[in-house]
Amino acid sequence: MNCCARRNGHVWFPGRSHEVKGLRRFLADEIKEGDGLCFIRGPEARHIARVLRMGRGDHVVVMDGKGRRFLTLIDSANPREVVARIERSIPEPSPSPVEIILCQSMLKSAAMDYVVQKASELGVNRIFPFSSRRSVSRPESERLENRLRHWREIARSSAKQSDRTVPAEITPVSNFGELLAGWKGIDACKIIFWEGEGSRDFKGIMRGSQNVKKFVGLVGPEGGFEKQEVDMAGDAGFISASLGSRILRAETASLAVAAIVQYEWGDLAFL
Repeated sequence: MNCCARRNGHVWFPGRSHEVKGLRRFLADEIKEGDGLCFIRGPEARHIARVLRMGRGDHVVVMDGKGRRFLTLIDSANPREVVARIERSIPEPSPSPVEIILCQSMLKSAAMDYVVQKASELGVNRIFPFSSRRSVSRPESERLENRLRHWREIARSSAKQSDRTVPAEITPVSNFGELLAGWKGIDACKIIFWEGEGSRDFKGIMRGSQNVKKFVGLVGPEGGFEKQEVDMAGDAGFISASLGSRILRAETASLAVAAIVQYEWGDLAFL
């Protein structure tokens, strides 16, 4: 007896959990677990019905954005709403051993979008945008609200791409002083990255640190931090460090930091 079927271009073997990795993932607007139904609306529904041409009988993974995931079978699909029936829950992947918080000074629009997208894919837990003295981008409050919504949507999309159960949290934009006040006294490995630091490098700090459970990285804007800002961060418990002799763009530095931390202390080393 043939026990497999072809769905979404993959051979489907019931009960084979590895096949879930090949399925499309979507965030649900509503999950009625008691009724065994998931409802997907808005852009996600349009993408399923119009772009992917998926419909009744296709398997998809549905996430609620809070950690739960389900293997589902689409019951009906149109550009306004997709209804999928829950077949079973999918165990959550093990969390990274380290919580990564990225504090990123405001960058130009495209660069900031890129940081949010790729940092989310790399498993950064929270992103704190802030304004500093050399920040080039200083949008008005109304535009900041729109950008925050935009970043959060990017984080949601990145969660699907990287199979994260919970999207990265993006906080409202704060100023530098407010940001430092929030981290003062918090027990974590806290580093401000500054190209002017000549005595401490990131590699040395990491080699001298063990069992780090929470990492907070502070990365400046296109023009970097001023010395006074580095001193202020020191008063809040941040250690200044360099990333070496290369001069990196701000967005490159942020992603290099996230990848290095995830490799050394997180789960990237096990991929």
